[in-house]
Amino acid sequence: MTTVTRAYVSRVAGLTVFDPDGDRVGKVRDAVVALRVGTAPPRVLGLVLEVVARRRIFLPMGRVTRIDAGAVTLSTGTLSLRHFEQRAGETLVLGELLDRRVTLLEDDRPGVVVDASMEQTRTGDWALTRLAVAEPGRFGRRGQLRQVAWDEVAGLALEEAGQSAEALLAAYRELKPADLAHALQELPSKRRLEVADALDDERLADVLGELPEAEQITILGTLDDDRAADVLEEMDPDDAADLLNELSNVDRHRLLDLMEPDEAKSVRQLLEYSEDTAGGMMTSEPVILAPDATIAEALARVRAEELTPSLASQVYVCRPPSATPTGRYLGLAHIQRLLREPPFTLVSGVLDDLEPLRPEAPLAEITRYFATYNLVAAPVVDGAGRLLGAVTVDDVLDALLPDDWRDRTRRG
Repeated sequence: MTTVTRAYVSRVAGLTVFDPDGDRVGKVRDAVVALRVGTAPPRVLGLVLEVVARRRIFLPMGRVTRIDAGAVTLSTGTLSLRHFEQRAGETLVLGELLDRRVTLLEDDRPGVVVDASMEQTRTGDWALTRLAVAEPGRFGRRGQLRQVAWDEVAGLALEEAGQSAEALLAAYRELKPADLAHALQELPSKRRLEVADALDDERLADVLGELPEAEQITILGTLDDDRAADVLEEMDPDDAADLLNELSNVDRHRLLDLMEPDEAKSVRQLLEYSEDTAGGMMTSEPVILAPDATIAEALARVRAEELTPSLASQVYVCRPPSATPTGRYLGLAHIQRLLREPPFTLVSGVLDDLEPLRPEAPLAEITRYFATYNLVAAPVVDGAGRLLGAVTVDDVLDALLPDDWRDRTRRG
């Protein structure tokens, strides 16, 4: 492949980084530059890499020997795995420069930065030489895209208030919620809140569920009450309950009152239980089927994209009503068993009679239960025999790990 000497940062982000032996090191997530006095283009100091356990480290540009359309290659030598900490005077290209408003000096027209190109100079250094700038179009839409030199625009010297997040979100579009949550944590506080505000309700709900509680509360607190309620409705009921549990009684009840009654009902039910019990950890929306449902119907239900792998591992058969708390709980069927049976067979004919958890079961009992039966999800049934929900293995791990485990993952 041809070595690239000029590349737009948004296209470099996501590339896999390899060492000289061809072993995978990590993925590029951003570029770090140092802004300079006057109109001199910023020097590219290095790249931010994401390595194992989502640790983010700094890769000096001097270690980069090759950039091509599919990968970045490093020179020999030891790579520091110290967690990346942005220093004074350093700027993240994707995190802070994208969506900045600038003025095109040629005709004094306004524009918005949507990408930046770094180029290798004759000395072997890299500099941020060119920008992709979108001019405003009609009716607020993005207009013509222009490629201009760094010194052909004004407005990048100082941090901007009220910065958009459109271009940055485009760069983050393919990230999974957990990866986007980690990316947000690496941004300056101001930029993090701007990006969160620009996410749609469903995407923001997914990301909030992956953030530490303190970050969840901060972001939720910046939203107006109506939007905060909408985002809570999009969250899994157990995640929404966990978040609301961290708020004051006044704030909690105000947001619950603004939520749709059906959505709020599920969350209120979960809030009745202690956080360290099966009732407090469960989700109230597992896959529930009637006794006359076929295996074909069950398999169609577990294909739903919004289901986590653990929730999709089992279906629960109950008498009507099918919303929690259900009618009498009859049993569960494992996905592996369903795949071995004819599709027209009734699910009720292949049930596992595993004893369910009670909502008041403490964490120690839950962990023993999961370990004993090698499960990734377990039903929770009340004294009247009604299914209340299901505890998943990620809920159990979340309860077992220290409260700051997400921060520890971030710091490495």
